[in-house]
Amino acid sequence: MNRRLLRLLTVGAVLVATGGGAVAANAEPAAPPLRLAAATGSVTLDRYPGEGVWLELPTHIVAGATPFEVRAKRASYADPIVVKQVTASGTKRLPAGLVERFTGFSGFTHLRMVDSTGAVVVERDETWCPSGESVRTRPDAPDTSPYPRSCSGNPFTLGGVWGIQAGWSVPASTPWYDSEPVDLAEGTYTATVTVNPRYSKLFGIPADQSSATVQVTVRDIDFDRPRRVAPDEAGEHAAHAAGGTGSPFTPAAVRPAGAGKVPAGPKPDLRSLPAWGIEIGAYDGEEGHDYLSFNATVWVAGQSSLVVDGFRRTGEDIMDAYQYFYDADGNQTGYAQVGTMEWDPRDGHNHWHFTDFAQYRLLDADQQVAVRSGKEAFCLANTDAVDYTLARANWRPDNTELHTSCGRENSIAVRQVLDVGNGDTYAQYLPGQSFDITDLPNGTYYVEVAANPEAKLHESNRTNNASLRKIILGGEPGARTVEVPPHDGVAG
Repeated sequence: MNRRLLRLLTVGAVLVATGGGAVAANAEPAAPPLRLAAATGSVTLDRYPGEGVWLELPTHIVAGATPFEVRAKRASYADPIVVKQVTASGTKRLPAGLVERFTGFSGFTHLRMVDSTGAVVVERDETWCPSGESVRTRPDAPDTSPYPRSCSGNPFTLGGVWGIQAGWSVPASTPWYDSEPVDLAEGTYTATVTVNPRYSKLFGIPADQSSATVQVTVRDIDFDRPRRVAPDEAGEHAAHAAGGTGSPFTPAAVRPAGAGKVPAGPKPDLRSLPAWGIEIGAYDGEEGHDYLSFNATVWVAGQSSLVVDGFRRTGEDIMDAYQYFYDADGNQTGYAQVGTMEWDPRDGHNHWHFTDFAQYRLLDADQQVAVRSGKEAFCLANTDAVDYTLARANWRPDNTELHTSCGRENSIAVRQVLDVGNGDTYAQYLPGQSFDITDLPNGTYYVEVAANPEAKLHESNRTNNASLRKIILGGEPGARTVEVPPHDGVAG
């Protein structure tokens, strides 16, 4: 998580201001189910050369005496997203049209910014994710929250759970979900954030607690200062959340004896989403070549998470990998040897990869292999919430990025977990991973993403391991084009 947002959230946990006036966090809290508050009346935002300003304002949505919980689900990609609110008295379906993607409520807030002369420089509606980086705002609130730390930006998400624990808050400003940075000059501005009327009425937000005003100072920053990185810019291995608790499994203490056995109980169901974020580009040192890059997501449905432990061979950069199995109560019931893990010393990696987890191929119009990606080994991490409405979905997984799951060069053992409802996304944009299409003729192709291609992992269902995404290549060498038709109505 970027440091500036962390600083604002920390301030918001200690000091909550409404309508521009600060009140101590231990003061009597307001009673409404939701309210909008500002952590501070002023903020300084950085403007990087050529990038603009990300409008991360210190505004927050605070839950009242009871949790705020919402479930969003679509039966298929061709169906609309249905949203229901879960309350103490039951579940109610919310009006259609509030959610277009799983990034949150569309047009939840309205942002209006004016410069020092009163001229309007920004005016727009903004999406709100009810599962941001949450903090409690009063001392009598519960000390933990069960809800996810982010919404999903994956275009092929199937189901989401969003929520704010009672007495907790999440940012009202999450600009990287559906907005772009704004080209603002250095100077001072006044920003007013207001919950739009349809939402304030729907969720019972009082008029005097549905708006906040913040004084904004914009300053130019040189490249010597750390640059803010949006979630989808995290690198080869996408990371959409940070930290967390929730994995019920305790790592094995020692290497198991023998190959083990596979019990008859619950097993993971590995599935692949259609490729997304498909583009054409060229890379340094690869002049004269055209490459097709894409994002690939493999996720876990079924009744059990995928748990793989690696145990290092003495004196080698190889680990023997074992898959572990658990019953409905989380008790270990068996294990099986499923391959190896290998140490990857390359820049940008420097971690342990589990081999043969997925395979990426570009197929021609007859679905014959045209190009195969060189990516064959992976570090498993819960980067994407794909369907948190599943009965055994883990809303707050432990390993959400490389540093929490991939081990170090001196590791003697490594545990890698892909929890139910979660997916692991890899961005295939490097030579050897992306597809070299330089010599391919124009026409129709399919990007194939296949999970568990060698069937080494044990699953409840192997019939849904592969997905295809249709593309159409065109253009000339050095200036190739790609058309990506929607998949069952889903673009991206």
